[in-house]
Order: sequence, then structure tokens, then C-alpha cells
Amino acid sequence: MEFPKQASLVRSKSPSFQYPTSHNQTRGEQILLSCHPQHPLALLTSPDPFTCMGCKEYGAGTRFTCQQCNHQLHEFCALAPTTLKSHPLHCQHPLGFCSKPVKGGILGKRCDICNKPTAGYTFRCSACSFQMHPCCAMLSTEMTFPLAHPHPLTLMPAMTLSSGEPGFSCGECKRKRPGRVYRCTATACDYHLHAVCAKNMVNGLRANGVTCLEKPSMRGTFIKIASVVVMEFIGGLIGGLGQGVGDVLGQTMAAGKSASARRLE
Repeated sequence: MEFPKQASLVRSKSPSFQYPTSHNQTRGEQILLSCHPQHPLALLTSPDPFTCMGCKEYGAGTRFTCQQCNHQLHEFCALAPTTLKSHPLHCQHPLGFCSKPVKGGILGKRCDICNKPTAGYTFRCSACSFQMHPCCAMLSTEMTFPLAHPHPLTLMPAMTLSSGEPGFSCGECKRKRPGRVYRCTATACDYHLHAVCAKNMVNGLRANGVTCLEKPSMRGTFIKIASVVVMEFIGGLIGGLGQGVGDVLGQTMAAGKSASARRLE
């Protein structure tokens, strides 16, 4: 497999499929690509972050840029093949390139590798529900990321976390979160790296010192909003019940006083 040239990314093993790159295209040279047929695109390099118009995810460093409409694409999105066969992250079936995400309800569909929502380009399996971002397709089962950790890392099997614990603490972001995880292969080294953090070694963010660009989780936002709505509903229900009980007690007391007054007469 041929990967875009990046100092922060080293493959430990070569997968059996081919992912095209820029074919030694000269920086600044303009070419027409099917992903943006309106205008020619130029392969440029800049440390500034950008949002890829293909996968809708962030990137920095090398990108294809339209100098007429500022349409920008990751190199691996602009040159994505129509099919990936025998991909090490899903070797059971071929994966087809899809330019539009699958509609998955209010919470949306998520990538099976990094667990982030899929909002644009994906590679999708027609035989099962597996899908992943083009950036995740640049990962493999065994990787080395010199900017993050000196030892080779291997991708752990996907796990179902029945206890609700969101996984291992990542050596890069220092957090626990869902998604696939790499672990260090060295003896007595407990280093772990989220696949979602490993993507930053591929998309140029880490190499260009770009941090804190992660978008808020739609699922987390939805849960927070739903919690507020439920609490307000319960509060209103309790308040309504309390008012109803108070009205009944008031009516009962008034009726009792009226009956006592009649007996005294």
C-alpha cells in the first residue's frame, strides 16, 4: 500500500491492497479530478488547518485546493479509489467508495474504526454494515507513529463495553472514549492510542502542531438536550401533581368548614 509521504506515519506491515497517491505530482501543478470537475485542483502544502469538502473532517499540511472556489480536499480523499479489496481493517469483504453518508436517524451513522460520525466520503461494505472514513482507511493493523510513541503499535480487536466504561486511557489525548484502540507491542509498555487520535498522525494535524479542532459530539449534545427536556417535564409533572393535590386539600377543607357551619346552625 502506498501512503502519502508524512514524517509521522510508518507502516509496520504492507497490506495487500493499493491506495493511490499523488503520483509525484509537482506542487502547484493544476489537474482536473472527478471529485471536483468544475475547476482544476492544485496540490499545495500549508500548515494552516482546513475542513475537507469530501469527508468533512479536519486536515493540515498537504491538500488539493481549488484556487477559484477554495474547495479543499485531503490528498487521500481526492484520490480515493472506487473499491478497497482485502483491507486489513475489514478483510472479509471489499469496501466501496461512497460520496454521501448513510442517513442514520437523529444520532447519525458512525465510523467503525474511530467512532466519529460519517458526514461525507466513506468506504462502505455492501455485505454488512461496516463503514469507515477515508482517513481511517489509511490506517492498518500495525503502525508506528514516531511523533507519538517510539514503539510499534498493534490494533486491538473491537470490543463491546457492556459495563459502560469507554475504553483505555489514551497516551495522546489522556482521555477515555469509544472507538478502536492501538496498544504498544513492547514488553512492559502500557501505552495505548485511540484510532481517532491516530488519524491526526495521518491527516497532518499532529505534524503541523494543530490541536483542539474536534467538533462537539452530536450524540453528547442530543443527550444533554434530552436530559434537560426530561428533567423539565418531570419537574412540571411534579409541580402539576403538587398543585392538584393542594387544590383537592383546599376543597376538602372548605367543604368540611361548610358542613360544620351548617351543623352549628
